[in-house]
Amino acid sequence: MSETPALFDRTALARHRERARSNPALFLHEEARADMQDRLSLVNKTFRAPAIVTPFPDVWRDALPNARIVPDADVLDLQESTHDVVVHAMALHWANDPVGQLIQCRRALKPDGLLLVQLLGGQTLQELRAALGQAEIEITGGLSPRVAPMGEIRDLGALLQRAGLALPVADSAVLTTSYQTPLHLMHDLRAMGETNAVSSRLKTATRRDVLLRAMELYADAYSDDAGRVTATFEMITLTGWAPDASQPQPLRPGSAAQRLADALNTVETPLKD
Repeated sequence: MSETPALFDRTALARHRERARSNPALFLHEEARADMQDRLSLVNKTFRAPAIVTPFPDVWRDALPNARIVPDADVLDLQESTHDVVVHAMALHWANDPVGQLIQCRRALKPDGLLLVQLLGGQTLQELRAALGQAEIEITGGLSPRVAPMGEIRDLGALLQRAGLALPVADSAVLTTSYQTPLHLMHDLRAMGETNAVSSRLKTATRRDVLLRAMELYADAYSDDAGRVTATFEMITLTGWAPDASQPQPLRPGSAAQRLADALNTVETPLKD
């Protein structure tokens, strides 16, 4: 049987990230780092053996005391039952096997250890996706993948349960930025290492007429009052815990000691079969 083709070209992705390191624009990673530190400060637990999975170690190296930095790879360099918290930082949206990544992180956690995942979600770059798609359809009559597909929060939250994590939570925050022109946005994406690495992408440069039309459509549809173009980045955070007997457990169905209708002071109306 033939193997399922990989969604992302990891070789191209590594090349894009290496190019970004020479002149980085990693404000999304810095935003994610600050958010992660805020979240962990609210957890009533002291983490002594953290690990951080990241493609940009310079941003994350000092994010947590004594954190072990782990490169973002298909097979993560994590040992089983070693860490009390694992942070998967801004990389899961490029994973060919996101469930496999989460399972590897869960196995690396001690019982009652915390997994915190930060990644870009489906609303990210929706403006650029729309403008490039419309321009390509108008001029060439076809459509090719130019912005990487990204998961929706509902689907991403379900991955935590598939990976065997307890108490799963998913939440989203939308960050809206502005740029002088769409080309300035594209320059920033290059400096983030977030340019197109979809395996089925066109391997040639975007036609000039397609690019110019896309820039025109973008500016017409997504300019603000100051004449700058807006760009959306959806930051999704997933949290889950390695299972442990000390955690809250769901009650057995039918074991409630009080009827919900009584607690709400309402009349219960039985439904027909």
